[in-house]
Amino acid sequence: MWSGRLVTLSRGTAQPATDPYFGMPLWFQVETRHGWLWAYNLEHLDLIRRFVRASLRERAPWYDTGQKMTLVARLPAWIKRAKNRDEILRAVSRIHVSLAVA
Repeated sequence: MWSGRLVTLSRGTAQPATDPYFGMPLWFQVETRHGWLWAYNLEHLDLIRRFVRASLRERAPWYDTGQKMTLVARLPAWIKRAKNRDEILRAVSRIHVSLAVA
């Protein structure tokens, strides 16, 4: 199960992500033309895939301030854009294929 820890990327997604505690590069990452897509583990990667594939993305109401900093809310804007959907799903598939080969 995903631990809930988040990577803090001060430089955005322009460079590969590293674990904030150990400083080692993450295994689940791939470069796209928009930036690096990364995940801590398969559950995190599946959450990103399900979000990107979703045709209806509901948000918390404007008055509900407690729900605005969810994991999905913190995804980079280029991952959330519908026009990048196919590219993000291909990147997720590339990560899965690289795991099958390893």
